[in-house]
Amino acid sequence: MDNTLALFEEKEIRKTWKDNKWYFSVEDVVYALTDSKDPKQYINKLRKRDKLLGQGWVQIVHTLRMDTKGGKQNINCADTEGILRIIQSIPSRKAEPFRRWLAMVGNERIEEINNPELAMNRMKLLYEKKGYSKSWIEQRERGIITRHNLTDEWKSRGALLGKDYAILTNEIYNSGFGISAKEYKKIKGIHESKNLRDSMSNIELALTNLGEATAVEFHQNNDSYGLKELKDDMSKAGNVLKTAKKEIENELGRSVVTSNNFQQLTDNNIQ
Repeated sequence: MDNTLALFEEKEIRKTWKDNKWYFSVEDVVYALTDSKDPKQYINKLRKRDKLLGQGWVQIVHTLRMDTKGGKQNINCADTEGILRIIQSIPSRKAEPFRRWLAMVGNERIEEINNPELAMNRMKLLYEKKGYSKSWIEQRERGIITRHNLTDEWKSRGALLGKDYAILTNEIYNSGFGISAKEYKKIKGIHESKNLRDSMSNIELALTNLGEATAVEFHQNNDSYGLKELKDDMSKAGNVLKTAKKEIENELGRSVVTSNNFQQLTDNNIQ
């Protein structure tokens, strides 16, 4: 959806990455969906027509500095959720596909609440459509379960969602792979917004799963609480990962961490 918003029917929509979110130019989106010669005027009328949207406008729309042809300028922007809320109020033929998509997603979420297994099945299907192999998808699925177990431990042990989670996650990359998550993404050649694990090979995923599963055991065994104690556990779990990584690399004669984006590879060339 972010990619669709960024380029709609060959009309580029400016976007910027901030606070781990994409923010899009509201005027660009309105122009792309309405062909209005005066998007600002259209937006003013939209806010008056949809009173609830108008009342919540300051919570949805933020002024951000963005690159333009005339240099950096202050642009009214909204994140994906905010843009989709605005699109809901645009009575345009071009906006209809987005509204249908929102209705479909809403229906799927309700179905998944009633039957959580559907969410896992849809995830597998999505990865298959993207070209991932079945063995990789199975590894990724195990990793998601392990990750959920780990974050459940963090939540119950005083870690704060967001910053603390990022610190703890980064610790296992630093101690286990010797690089930060940001550096790892640079090696893979992916943007900060992308999920690092979707670019990992089977062996990279397996090692990450090992580290995080070990961390869960350490948290429980040490009855750790608070960021410092949890971080110490993550560092120790990372060392377990590091030891396994070294042994595998000694046998393979090469580094486990590569610049290859796994989505472009097959089972035949992944060890």
